[in-house]
Parts: sequence; structure tokens; C-alpha cells
Amino acid sequence: MPIIAKTQRHIISLISLSTIFICQVASATITVPLHSKKGMVVSAHPLASEAGLLMLKKGGNAIDATVATTFAISVVEPFSAGIGGGGFLLLHSEKTGEIKALDFRERAPIKATRNMYLDANGKVRLGASTDGYLAVATPGTVAGMYEVHRRYGKLPWIEVVKPAIALAQNGFIISDRLSWRSLSAFAERKQAILNNPAAKNIFTRNGEYYQPGEKLIQSDLAKTLVAISQNPQNFYTGKIAQTIAADMAQNGGLITLADLKAYKAIWRTPVCGNFREAKICSMPPPSSGGVHLLQMLNIIGDTDLKSLGWHHPDAIHLIVEAMKIAYSDRSKYLGDPDFVKVPVQQLISPAYAQKRRLKINMDVATPSTEVNPGLKTSKSKESTETSHLNVVDADRNAVSVTFTINLGFGAGIVTPGTGIVLNNEMDDFAAAPGVPNAFGLVGNEANSIAPRKTPLSSMTPTIVTENNRLRLAVGTPGGSTIITQVLQIILNVFAYKMDVGAAVSVPRIHHQWLPDELRVEPWGLDALTWQDLRRRRHKIIETAPWGNANAITVTEDGTLEGAADPRGDGYPRGY
Repeated sequence: MPIIAKTQRHIISLISLSTIFICQVASATITVPLHSKKGMVVSAHPLASEAGLLMLKKGGNAIDATVATTFAISVVEPFSAGIGGGGFLLLHSEKTGEIKALDFRERAPIKATRNMYLDANGKVRLGASTDGYLAVATPGTVAGMYEVHRRYGKLPWIEVVKPAIALAQNGFIISDRLSWRSLSAFAERKQAILNNPAAKNIFTRNGEYYQPGEKLIQSDLAKTLVAISQNPQNFYTGKIAQTIAADMAQNGGLITLADLKAYKAIWRTPVCGNFREAKICSMPPPSSGGVHLLQMLNIIGDTDLKSLGWHHPDAIHLIVEAMKIAYSDRSKYLGDPDFVKVPVQQLISPAYAQKRRLKINMDVATPSTEVNPGLKTSKSKESTETSHLNVVDADRNAVSVTFTINLGFGAGIVTPGTGIVLNNEMDDFAAAPGVPNAFGLVGNEANSIAPRKTPLSSMTPTIVTENNRLRLAVGTPGGSTIITQVLQIILNVFAYKMDVGAAVSVPRIHHQWLPDELRVEPWGLDALTWQDLRRRRHKIIETAPWGNANAITVTEDGTLEGAADPRGDGYPRGY
């Protein structure tokens, strides 16, 4: 394919990009934002969003709505997130301008060991960290929800759990889109589910998953939620805890009553930085999301992306090079800050970003082996699992939450009699230095396994303010792609001035350093841009769409504008 002269190519690209953007918008599904004056809830499922909105209408605040929505997701999206997992929460107070971060991520059991997934030859045992009891880390969702509600909720605890109880007791109809997502998760995790009698009994009929239009009833989960609504410590010290510990002991799992009793959600200081006129705040370690979101934004800096045009080759090249730098640093430096020293301030400093920016060659892609040589490469896949929700109340307090059980249906285990789908979050540790996990992410000593240590995460719940006033709450599932999805949504809103519907809808790109490939969604690049990036030696592959983002913005007149990703089943609810 002939190479067009650079100046001529960019003139043609500018013309074609404005045209192709219109074509892409016409060809893809672009979400029309919902507008609301008072409060809004956006989650991955309409029934969960309605549960949260109900709390707002009853006089509850953003925290009450968050807890109700989170528990509801645990019922209607059992394949993606739930009370058998954990996550991260960001909270913004409009009155004080303060932003707080809560870590309710799963943690390694006390009996966990550094080499627990290695065979006698020091090789990682296939599936040991993803399937079955040995893959489960101590869950934190219930503790996290109770901790934030205890401090900031208005409505009674029992009231915010009620909608989830009703959904579990009465069941819900599986929609076409939910069926597609759950069937996809089931297909990948089928053998693990079939190997566990309790999981098989709940989620299959004769070994096959439920079909669209059928009702899924989870009676055992309903009883568990009733017990949690009466006393959340039932999960950690009561009958639920005893049942989990006994099942673990009988099946080679490591979680004990001591693990459950010791679990506490941790308040941490969010990482914050400036981008243009906005202040971006996100999760600190043990999530890598906030650090590397800010790092990439710093590298992009004041580059006039809008004048270049959306998905202009120069813009994409710069963004991709920033992604590679961030994910390379992630593999080397990031881990649980309670166990290792993480150089957070250095990584998010503008000075460090400028130093790395100077090494970017705008004409040639830097091979991953040169960004950070020496670690192993791998093929990987994205995950549609994990779940995200955003809530804003009438006082403009905001909450952004990402939580998960990791892979679809977690470890493929349900604790008998409880309906709790247990996570396989131990896979987010580095089973051995340089060996990629299920998402192809490579870790090192900082993310090695240790008792009570928290595995590194990519979850990136984010809140953006301007002059201490709420401007945007955003986040997404998507495994290793989470950080780059949030990055692009922020760029779409603040650099390209898209409304929130377009910002979460338009095609995305992703590079995570290893493997050395630039992934693009269908309709993500026009032919000239594709040619230009290949000339710069980017290894481009087109893949199926990924992610299930949602976001809420506050417009100039104070109206809430919310949107959910057309790739998923989410829907905003407001009043």
C-alpha cells in the first residue's frame, strides 16, 4: 500500500475524519442521554437502577441508592458481580467538595502462600487460580456497603436491602441482552459451574443456562439477603460465615472463619490530578486504575486533540504510546500499598509524565520490548464481567462504584444453601513474576501472593469536579481495558466536548503494553487512519466491542445527564 506524503496525508485525514465520524455515529448505536433535575442512578441493569431510584424517591441520599443498586446487581447480574466478591467506591460531598475512597476489595486468605499455584517444577498450574475453591479470596462487598452506609446513609439498612430481596425471592425475567451476556459468561465457565452442584442447581436446567423470557428465581440468595438485612455481620461472623468456612474446609478452599471475621473495608486517600479545567479523582492502590488514568492524562497534557479531530492518527498514536507507558509501569510498580511501597506521587507527577512524553517518537510506535524490556508477552482477552454504577442525588452528592467476582460466575462456586456466587479474585495476583493472568496482565514482585494481601486491580471508579462542584461520575467493567475505557470517556467529554451519550458509545481503542497490539473496535478507524498507524508500525487488530460503561454529567445549567453503554444492558433512571 503506497505511503501518502505526511502533510498531504494529514490534510486528507482531517477531511476524512470529520466525514467518517458522522458515518461511524450513524453506523454504531449512540446512546441518547437521559436528563433529570433531581437525582439519577445508572447501572448495568434497569431493575438495579430502579432499586436505587426508589431509595432516592423515599428521601434517601446517594449512599442509600448505591447500596440498594449494588445489592440488586448481585441478584440480577450473578455472573458479573455480587456479595461473594468485592470492589472500590468513590464518594463526593457537594457541600464540602471532599472526595473519599473505600476499598472493599477481596483479600488473600490467611493460609495463602506465595507459590500456591505452582507445580513441583515451579510452573503455574492451569486453572488453579481461576476455577474452584482454591481461587476464592475473602469477599468484601457486604462489609463495604455496610461501612459506607453506616457512616453516610439516611434510610434504615433493612430498607436499602429490600429491593434485592424481592428480586431474589420473586425472580426476574431474563432479557435478550442479559441472556447474551450471561450465556457468554456461562459458555466460558460452563465446566466449572457444572462441577459445583449448588451452582449447577441454580443456574442450569439439565446443564444448560436459562433462555430469554424465562424467570430466574434465587431462593437461597433471598434468605441470605434477609439475614444480611437483619445484621450484615451474619456474613462475617454468623451462620453465613460458618457455612462458607465449612464448605471451604470440605473442598480444599483456604477461607476460614478467622478470615471472614478479620475482614474490614479500608478508607483510603483517592489519587487526584488536574486535566484542563477539571480535577480528576479516582481509586488509589491496590487499584491501579487511578494512578495510570492520571499518568496517561498527564502524558497527553494540553495537546489540542479537538483541533486534530476525533481519532486522528496523531491523537491515537500519542494516546496509545501513553497507554503502553502506563501499563508497563503498572507491571513493575503496582501492588497492595499495605505490603509494598508504591511510588504513587512520582507516577502521577506532571514532571514524570513530561519526561516520558519526551521519549515518544510521534512517527514510530515504540515496541513494547523497548518500553520496558525483559518480561513475558501473552495473548489475552477482555471480560464483559464486573459491574459499575453511578449515583447522584438532589444535593449533587455522587458515588461511583465498581465491583466484581472477577471472571464470569467467579470461581464457578456457590456456597450450598446461600446462593452466594464466590469470586476467583486470587487470579489477579501474579502467580509467578512475569506470568500473565486471565486478562493478559503481567505482574511482578509487588503483586505477589501473601496472606491477607489485596490483589492488584484495574477498577477505575472516577469522579471529576470543577471548582469543587460535581462535573462527572464514570466507570466501567472490562478487565484490563477498564483504565483505557475511562480515559477515553474523559477525553470524549473534556477534550472533544461530546455529550455523555456519545462519550460512552463511540468506538474504542486499547493497548496494555503486553501483548504488543493495538486493539480497535469495529468502525473505530477509517481506512486512511488505519494505513497511517500501520506506517508508524502499530500492530492493529480489530476485535469485538468491549466494556459496559456508564456515566453521569452535570451540565452548565445544573441538569443531570446520564447514559449507559449501548454495548450492555444498562439504563439510567432519574426523577
